[in-house]
Amino acid sequence: NQRMHDKTFIVDGKVAITGGRNMADEYFDYDHEYNFRDRDALVLGEVVNKMQISFENFWASELSAKVEELYDGIGLMQKNVKVNDKVIAQTYRELHDYAKSSDNFAPEIHEAINRVPTAFPRLSEQIVWGAVDFLSDVPGKNDNRFSLGGKGRTTNALAQLVVSAQKSLVIQSPYLVLSDDAKALFADALKRGVRIRINTNSLASSDNLQASSGYRNQRDSLLKMGLEIFEYKPAPEIRSKLFQSAISGKIKPPIFALHAKTMVVDSNTTYIGTYNLDPRSENLNTEVGVVIQNETLARIVEGAIETDMRPENSWNAAKGEADGSVSFLKRSKVRFWQMMPIKPLL
Repeated sequence: NQRMHDKTFIVDGKVAITGGRNMADEYFDYDHEYNFRDRDALVLGEVVNKMQISFENFWASELSAKVEELYDGIGLMQKNVKVNDKVIAQTYRELHDYAKSSDNFAPEIHEAINRVPTAFPRLSEQIVWGAVDFLSDVPGKNDNRFSLGGKGRTTNALAQLVVSAQKSLVIQSPYLVLSDDAKALFADALKRGVRIRINTNSLASSDNLQASSGYRNQRDSLLKMGLEIFEYKPAPEIRSKLFQSAISGKIKPPIFALHAKTMVVDSNTTYIGTYNLDPRSENLNTEVGVVIQNETLARIVEGAIETDMRPENSWNAAKGEADGSVSFLKRSKVRFWQMMPIKPLL
């Protein structure tokens, strides 16, 4: 299946946010069992108009449907439910009234609201200025309907960034399953003398056994190629510094996993967006992101990823340290998926 994987938040056509974050508790440190380490970019200027146009293209696409229409009719994945406009309007009113009442907010939400007066001044101090380009796929991704290939605009643009690298690539991706084309792209970069470091989830931190199976099937070959791979721990030391919610004070803090999708090229160009290093992002999902030309920002982001790669936060895949921390049951489950021919779907 093709999936819209875009994540954009646009305010009045003036300010926008994009990155890896979905709208769910675990992306905002609110889940009591499992949370994600993510990354977003807040952007201003002309690039916001490009993001708005992309949103409108998806909104108007024939592939988009009103949620209330999805429940009409009878089908395997549908319910025989008919709703009229009056019921729909009433439902939206009730949802709106519930959402705007602070009495319904969890304590963590109240904490976040209380931090706003200090958060925005701090954010304004961190703003850097530079050229920004917005990458986006079109609804439907590509015209290839007879195979699982086809790529897309975002894939091609990111491939060109890899081709442009002269010294270094520092990458953070929750999933690491390289297609043959992606492996060839990185192999060429390594031959040019480009150092490639990748931070991804360990089996212990990952909640996606299928993606983990694809990574484990090719981990040894990727290391032999010359890639430096670091696997994120489920309880990294940096978790205590990043957590801002009341959940961080629990006796047993939640598992912390990577969800950021970032690439820094030659310490001067940064991609922040939704693209995972896997065949699904390459060929099936529609993806977005921003490419920012600013050395100051690039070094800040690169430094943050390097911190995540440190021994207290990640295992060095070349040393084979990670697998021993995973339960026998989870290892058995991922071995099952390793035997399945599902790589193009990962």
